[in-house]
Amino acid sequence: MIDPDHNRLSIRRQCELVSISRASFYRQPAGETPENLELMRTIDEAFMETPWYGSRQMARHLRRQGWCVGRKRVRRLMRKIGLSPIYQVPRTSEPHPQHRIYPYLLRHLTIERPDHVWCADVTYIPMRRGFLYLVAIMDWFSRKVLAWRLSNTMDADFCVAALEEAIACHGRPDIFNTDQGSQFTSFAFTTTLKDAGIRISMDGRGRWMDNVFIERLWRSLKYECVFLSAFETGSQARCGIGSWIDYYNRRRPHSTFAGRTPDEVHAMAEMTEQLAA
Repeated sequence: MIDPDHNRLSIRRQCELVSISRASFYRQPAGETPENLELMRTIDEAFMETPWYGSRQMARHLRRQGWCVGRKRVRRLMRKIGLSPIYQVPRTSEPHPQHRIYPYLLRHLTIERPDHVWCADVTYIPMRRGFLYLVAIMDWFSRKVLAWRLSNTMDADFCVAALEEAIACHGRPDIFNTDQGSQFTSFAFTTTLKDAGIRISMDGRGRWMDNVFIERLWRSLKYECVFLSAFETGSQARCGIGSWIDYYNRRRPHSTFAGRTPDEVHAMAEMTEQLAA
C-alpha cells in the first residue's frame, strides 16, 4: 500500500530542489480565453489580407473593427500563432540562438524540374475551442504538397515526421529550403536532411519572397477550408485539411500552370525527365 504521507514528502522535496511552490507543482497551465481565441482567429484572417501589418498596425486595425485591444496584447497573440510582418522585419521566423544557420543556396538558381528544391513552412490553424499548428512539405517546381502534419505545440517533432514521410514517399530533393525558424534549424530536422544527403538552404535577410508559394497555399487552405469549417476537434481538423490537400493536389487547377493541377505538373515533368534520360 502506498503511503500518502510519503508521496507528499517526496513532492515537497522535489519542489524544494527546483525552487517552486507546491501550488505551482499541481497547477495546470491555463489555455487562452474564448475571447482571445476569437481575437487570434480575427488576427489570422486579417493577416491573410495584410501580411505587412506589425502589432502596432494590427492593433489599430482591430480597434477600428470594435475590439478593445492594446499593442502588447496583439503582439503576444501574434507571437503565439507565429505571425511576423513580411516588410517590417528581415525574417519571418526568429532562429534559435544556439542553432546553426545554413547558407542560402537558391540565389540565381533556375528550378526547372520536380524534386530539385523542396520547401516547408508552419502555420496556425484556428479551431472553435483552441488551435493547432500545421506544417507542409512542398515541391517548389510543381507546388505539390508532399506531406503534412498537425500538432498542438511548435516543437520540431511533427516537422521531422512530415519530412520523413515526404522522403519515404517521394525520394529526396537536391536542396531543401526553409526560413530560420527554430523547428527547421533544430538538430533533429537538419540531421534528417543530412542523413538523406540533402543540401540545406535557409532564407537570409531580404528573402521573404522565397516563402510566397507556400504562403499562397496557406491563404487558399484557410479561405477555402479552415475559416469555413470551425473544426471542433483535432480529428475533424485532420480529416478536413487532409481532404482539402487531396483536392488541391489532384483536382484544383493552378493558374501558374495553365489550369493543370500540381499532381499533373509533377507527374508530367517526371515523365519528360525519364524519357529524356
